[in-house]
Amino acid sequence: MIGADKTAEILRYFHAEQWPVGTIARQLGVHHDTVRRVLAAAGQVAGRQWVRGSQVEPFVPFLVATLEKYPTLRASRLYAMVRQRGYQGGPDHFRHIVARYRPTPPAEAYLRLRTLPGEQAQVDWGHFGKLTVGRATRTLWGFVMVLSYSRQIYLRFFFGNAMAHFLRGHVEAFAAFGGVPRVLLYDNLKSAVLERVGQAIRFNPTLLDLAAHYRFEPRPVAVARGNEKGRVERAIRYVRDSFFAGREPTDLSTLNADAARWCQQVAAARACPEDRSRTVADVFADERDKLLPLPDDRFPCDERVELVTGRTPYVRFDRNDYSVPHTHVRRPLTLFADDERVRITGDGVLVATHPRSWGKGEQLEDTAHIEGLVACKRAAREHRGLDRLQHACPTARAFFAAAASRQSNLGAITSGLTRLLDLHGPSELEAALQLTLVSGAAHLASVRQILEQRRHARGQTPPIAIPLSDPRARDLVVRPHRLDSYDLTPPEDDHDDTDA
Repeated sequence: MIGADKTAEILRYFHAEQWPVGTIARQLGVHHDTVRRVLAAAGQVAGRQWVRGSQVEPFVPFLVATLEKYPTLRASRLYAMVRQRGYQGGPDHFRHIVARYRPTPPAEAYLRLRTLPGEQAQVDWGHFGKLTVGRATRTLWGFVMVLSYSRQIYLRFFFGNAMAHFLRGHVEAFAAFGGVPRVLLYDNLKSAVLERVGQAIRFNPTLLDLAAHYRFEPRPVAVARGNEKGRVERAIRYVRDSFFAGREPTDLSTLNADAARWCQQVAAARACPEDRSRTVADVFADERDKLLPLPDDRFPCDERVELVTGRTPYVRFDRNDYSVPHTHVRRPLTLFADDERVRITGDGVLVATHPRSWGKGEQLEDTAHIEGLVACKRAAREHRGLDRLQHACPTARAFFAAAASRQSNLGAITSGLTRLLDLHGPSELEAALQLTLVSGAAHLASVRQILEQRRHARGQTPPIAIPLSDPRARDLVVRPHRLDSYDLTPPEDDHDDTDA
């Protein structure tokens, strides 16, 4: 708004000095639209009189006639039409000309919508920027449901606006209200409306399941009729100004706890627009009894993902890894997730539970899962060692049976005999095992002592362990062959060494 003195100056410069609109706006420091509005209000100039004589003048009658017939025709299409008729001007200036001649539609009047208690609620999402969690940056969305009669607000923040969050917002809102409105009004968002042609609407089937469970009617507003859900639009604006402004959230749980308190205290204490003498909380107390009762069970709204584990005992979900028992590797699993927990089932049985991570690249492990895998690997190593010993030394099976009858530690015996096998070879170890069984002393120390005695009797030096670059070479067993089947006699010399 400008004052009367500025208005008088605009009119004086336009009539007395013959200044054009642009000069007046520049010299007085006001917008050129303000100058045009003052002149139009004074009845001194019409919109089409602002066009000076130029190359567009021959096309003005065509523009006026076309816009009267098609008032919403785009300026780009009109520009193409006049270009075909010989216009040589540029498109930018032409858009301003079209705006001057385009008929202004009459202002639309709206009825003030009134609802009965418990009859309707309005639902929508609000975008509230981003929040950094660990190495991840998450988009922060606010789910808002407002009761149309009392203006009671439910607010909850989510990392994203996926269908699972949309469902949970409904379920938590109904629990907070203590009942269900009969009609829920939505914008034409994909979580509610998949497709719409006029009044033919294809709802999201999951939303229909939710509506059937809680017995409410989902109802989308008309296209381009945001005023029909103005209560939730104003509620989101109120959330931005009264709750979120100046707030720097650090985690989702704290933010939602603060939002719940704000809804019950600050938002509920404001005056009700329908009755300024009462607060929203007072009106809501009357409306609560008019809501539909809650069903006995909650609607399942967890995220559900079908997974198949790989070679490691982890499943990947939402950019993080969660451990499972090693017995479920390479098996199909089902993951259920909410804002706080991740549950993993296999064949209908719960196999793992973890706190949900909203970061990125994190690895959440259950100590029991890792310990179980380590124990399994240790047992596998023992089995591999036992198989190797029995393959290299046939007497090893009888030796282990004798050691087991004495309640000896078979694991320690397996690792000890494996080391002796690497140092002395299979033939020496086989001989030592046979001697210990004959003497009735099936002990690891006895085997080691016999091997040392045999080596000393042959005058050999102590054996030296040779490190192997490939650990798999330890599992290779090479049995020595008997050499008495080979003809090792040196050949006779056929040449006569005597002088000829």
